[in-house]
Amino acid sequence: MKERIAVICPGRGSYTRDTQSYLTSGDFGDDIVRLDAQRKADSLPTLTELDNTPFRASTHLPGEHASLLIYACGLMDFLAIDRDRFDIVALSGNSMGWYAALGLGGALTDGGDYTLVQTMGAMMKDGLVGGQLIYPLLDKEWRRDREKEELIAEALESAGGSLHQSIHYGGYSIIGGEEEALETLAKSLPSINDYPFRIPYNGAFHTPLMAEISSRAFEILPESLFRQPLLPLIDGRGVVWRPHSTSVSTLRDYTLGQQVTETFDFNTAVKVTVKEFCPDRVVVLGPGNQLGGAVGQILIENKWLDMESKASFLKNQDKDPFIISMGIAEQREMVTRNYTKVKRGCWRS
Repeated sequence: MKERIAVICPGRGSYTRDTQSYLTSGDFGDDIVRLDAQRKADSLPTLTELDNTPFRASTHLPGEHASLLIYACGLMDFLAIDRDRFDIVALSGNSMGWYAALGLGGALTDGGDYTLVQTMGAMMKDGLVGGQLIYPLLDKEWRRDREKEELIAEALESAGGSLHQSIHYGGYSIIGGEEEALETLAKSLPSINDYPFRIPYNGAFHTPLMAEISSRAFEILPESLFRQPLLPLIDGRGVVWRPHSTSVSTLRDYTLGQQVTETFDFNTAVKVTVKEFCPDRVVVLGPGNQLGGAVGQILIENKWLDMESKASFLKNQDKDPFIISMGIAEQREMVTRNYTKVKRGCWRS
């Protein structure tokens, strides 16, 4: 019997110096060749060229390059999943990962994945609108720290509309807003290891500051780019878009409208994914493994599989991993090769 899996797509920030050459180290197939050809036709460096170029933040992190690089890495992983052993029951993603979920889930026409991801990624190539800051809300055991939550809530309330909750990202708050307000916030928050951290080359995604970007997207990207999905998709509100019942016009309206200008609630997306579809495992696509920890923190918050702390989460992962991160070579092999269980609760080749 096939295992039922839900697939989660990463967003911006997952392609880094540490994940350099992720794409060309795998078997990327014809779809990556197609994306390269579309980039070349647009007089842009191909993804394989970028992936083999020594990493430079100014080259690899801006949206006009990073967005499609990340999508291509996720596409390569998605196509590598062994469908003889795994039945994909749902797809979701974080932030830009929503565009990836649309492409992988069949909700975009042929070539539409390139058009949507590249167009939205390049919207601010001539200048970022605002920025983002990330700050932890957890204690050492990945449980919610109410004092930190209240601190962020107070900061947003006192900002007078210049700061907004951008993404609920596991045990982290991602704040989007105007540059000056973000600088003030960064100085006011207590330092916790490397936080608060300004996310480089990111605009104020999922905030009202993106209203003009949203309007431009509606002008550029037609409804004909979208279609009903082939797999259930869970968006940044926790709404499920199902095959055969999805309104294509409503899907476009959300993707180019509310999804761009309002808070992306990744926590709710993951909660709905696991509670609505009850997968045997959650598979997180690469590049990297940043998303795996955030998903784990959301599971702890919902006490999924009786996980109530970081320690219990790690114990569960060691015994019989519920989250499989394809950005980790050993875990990637679990879903791409014919692995069997030689004893209960343990994966072995």
